[in-house]
Amino acid sequence: MGTVISVTSGKGGTGKTTVSGGIGSSLASLGHRTLCIDCDMGMRNLDLVLGISDVSLMSFEDVLSERVSLDAGAVRHPDIENLFFLTAPSAIPSDHIDSGKMKAFLEKVREDFEYCIIDGPAGIGSGFRLACENADMAIIVANGDGMSLRNGQRTTTELIKLGVTNVRLVLNRVRRRFMHQIRANADDMIDTVGAQLLGVIPESRAIMKAGCTETPIVLVEEKNAKEPFLRIARRITGERVLLDRMFR
Repeated sequence: MGTVISVTSGKGGTGKTTVSGGIGSSLASLGHRTLCIDCDMGMRNLDLVLGISDVSLMSFEDVLSERVSLDAGAVRHPDIENLFFLTAPSAIPSDHIDSGKMKAFLEKVREDFEYCIIDGPAGIGSGFRLACENADMAIIVANGDGMSLRNGQRTTTELIKLGVTNVRLVLNRVRRRFMHQIRANADDMIDTVGAQLLGVIPESRAIMKAGCTETPIVLVEEKNAKEPFLRIARRITGERVLLDRMFR
């Protein structure tokens, strides 16, 4: 059976969708059959991060409602083997989607894919519950500032209420100079959020450029841009990988 991983954040602007696309494409590049699902009905930007915005896409609601099969609805990425995608519905609010159907849908996903990455909305509303309540693992994306860490702490609490106990933390857009200035370290952030650290993604112009050009992170030439995502993907698969040196 496959593993469903929901990527979430306590506040907007942490780079959650970039992290979702980076992890999903990295898992696929490592040879794992991976489905990325955009569950952020408000923004719907995961297709841009994955570089497939020009492809005619079915939504996961089309599969839930049995208008199309999972096989037919999941779009195969043209450049990344093993990577598939389902977008979010454009005209249906999250609280109108049947949670029972979502649960059954994800059971089918587990049968067909090794990994499923769900890009959920920021915050802890109905969209958060829809994206997270059936997940096997949740990844909270936070930056190094106190606000995102405090919101991450609240998100951890809500995830546990939903029954998601495997909660991990990804620190994104981390500036090395900033970390030294405030003398912060991973232990402080882990204690604040209450989740085990899964990985650190430094601030990078190459990552920003990839987003602007709709290039999947795993396809960029600069090794330092894609390596943090590949390291996170390897940890998810159970491989022992050391953390970035700025936190050792």
